[in-house]
Amino acid sequence: MIDVKNLSKSFGNHLVLDNLNQHIYPGEKVVVLGPSGSGKSTFLRCLNLLETPSAGTITFDGTDITDPKCDIDQVRQHMGMVFQHFNLFPNMTIRKNITLAPVRTRRMSQQEADDTATQLLRRVGLEEKADAYPNQLSGGQKQRIAIVRALAMRPKVMLFDEPTSALDPEMVGEVLDVMKQLADDGMTMVVVTHEMGFAREVGSRVLFMDGGHILEENKPQEFFANPKHPRTIEFLSKVL
Repeated sequence: MIDVKNLSKSFGNHLVLDNLNQHIYPGEKVVVLGPSGSGKSTFLRCLNLLETPSAGTITFDGTDITDPKCDIDQVRQHMGMVFQHFNLFPNMTIRKNITLAPVRTRRMSQQEADDTATQLLRRVGLEEKADAYPNQLSGGQKQRIAIVRALAMRPKVMLFDEPTSALDPEMVGEVLDVMKQLADDGMTMVVVTHEMGFAREVGSRVLFMDGGHILEENKPQEFFANPKHPRTIEFLSKVL
């Protein structure tokens, strides 16, 4: 689904990603762990070109999205993105937040989009909030709406950038539950998170990043039970 070759990213003289190579297969749930400043979010944001790589290529579903001739807006219609701070439009109702993109991109008629929004809201237990505005919702509710908004475009892959780190602890569970449902439904997911329980339970593969490198990757069970790299061992000893 996603093929990353020799990916590097610098901000000025600061090298944030250093020659990364990675494949993400359909149906995989890849969880990216690592300390703050390790390059996790930059790596994720490069996958849909929210950050432009300094070097290397990224191929999504057979299309080289780093090719200047690529219409990235077209490609992004197939890549759902969920941010740390929700990024909902404050002046629009929840229903409008969800239906705007499918209608604007002509993926659906207004009626289809409204029906899809209703189904998705029902799925995350927020059907009664369709006509509310974002400022009337809790953080956990906003993040569930942000996930629904991305799903309304029927993406092939979902990218999550620390989706629970801005939430009160008691709201984290409700968002992770929605993400687990998605995983169970077979959605391809790349998740940058600090939630070790989620990584262990839902991930099909865990990547550990530090200093702009992927230092270790493994299946969750092996990763948590027998970390190999000294930096991974040190990190896990502090967070588990």
